[in-house]
Amino acid sequence: MTKNLDQAGLSSIAENYSLFYIDLWGVVHNGISLNDEAIRVLDELSKIKKDYVLLTNAPRPSEPVKIFLKKMGLKKEISDHVFTSGEAALSYLRNNFLNQKFYHIGPPRDFDLFNDFKDMKSENLEKIEYILCTGLFDEHDKDLKFYKKLLEEKVDKKMICTNPDLIVDKGSKRELCAGSVAMVFEKLGGKVVYFGKPYPEVYNQSINNKNKKILCIGDNLNTDIKGANLLNYDSLLVSNGIHKNEIEKEGLDQVSKNYEAICNYTQSELKW
Repeated sequence: MTKNLDQAGLSSIAENYSLFYIDLWGVVHNGISLNDEAIRVLDELSKIKKDYVLLTNAPRPSEPVKIFLKKMGLKKEISDHVFTSGEAALSYLRNNFLNQKFYHIGPPRDFDLFNDFKDMKSENLEKIEYILCTGLFDEHDKDLKFYKKLLEEKVDKKMICTNPDLIVDKGSKRELCAGSVAMVFEKLGGKVVYFGKPYPEVYNQSINNKNKKILCIGDNLNTDIKGANLLNYDSLLVSNGIHKNEIEKEGLDQVSKNYEAICNYTQSELKW
């Protein structure tokens, strides 16, 4: 049974946990501005000496995301808790693909992810060992059919996907993410290696989580909550996030079943 914490607040259960994995986009900010109530939660967790990680499926190393958040107004002592799916992927790429040619699918702003091995980037899909997908091309950011046509003859190549999210809401605008391209590739018969929630490696790389009672907080049932389920962590769903319209139409229980995910708690927005 999912318990709603809109009245009691996160403060009512915070002492039960020693570590919190908290999503960034959709919980702490909406891509444009910070959520003041969520910032208060982070301040309060620090006061009671609880560990937390701002775990995000951002397809870039952690440092550029920290800089972006500081420009948005987030304090350094909070942004220092950020860990990205891009950071987890970067470690894997350095260890396994550093000297192999790749084709990049994604916008130019994701260049930081492969700056160390930029000379291996190729514009020719015929002369590569793997495909690195960080998002969609700016000029093809809405048409998944473009990627089906682009990749249908390249299913023998492995794809590295640095953001398993299918969609994200930037303010009031919904955008496709790298996970949508990866899904197209998988449906064509290609193999994808994912980095980010709900896959365990991003959690384990971010902090020492051994023998800790953990709560995962996020707005995405398919990544934040499913990741918690796979690792046997408790979870809290922010219901006014990515699934808001679905929940209003079908109810939380049915939407959770649709995504085969279970959440212990819910809040409209993250509040202390």
